[in-house]
Amino acid sequence: MTSYDLALLLHLVAVIGFFAGMALAAAAQVAAGARRWPGEIAALLALARMGVLLVGAATLLVFVSGLWLIEETGRSLGDGWIALSLALLAVAGLLGAIGGRKPKRARLLAERQAAGTRPDPAIGALLRDRLSLAANALAAAAAFAILVLMVWRPS
Repeated sequence: MTSYDLALLLHLVAVIGFFAGMALAAAAQVAAGARRWPGEIAALLALARMGVLLVGAATLLVFVSGLWLIEETGRSLGDGWIALSLALLAVAGLLGAIGGRKPKRARLLAERQAAGTRPDPAIGALLRDRLSLAANALAAAAAFAILVLMVWRPS
């Protein structure tokens, strides 16, 4: 296995981890929004948090292995599609952070109330926050745009 092969393998594994983490976080958040009881919501949002942690770790590996691939292939950070991909990665991270604030507050609130028996409508309101949902959707769109650029690699 060459150095290039290893860099590519790590990059592809990281991309799979990135999208798996996004899918896990999104699915758990949607499932939490459909629940009524704080204990269930807290458990599902804890699972979503694991997805977010996977996205973070995978992002780091995507970035490092991507720089390694640039070095291996003789490409440049100045190549339009690479520069745009890096900008989109930053945008996706920022939007994901913005979109994750209300679900995090919902998780913390649900954890505090998990022992209680009465559902709190504030938890559901936090999970249905339109700004958070839009930011997360735009973060996902940015991530998919990066995937398109990586496959297409326009000159």
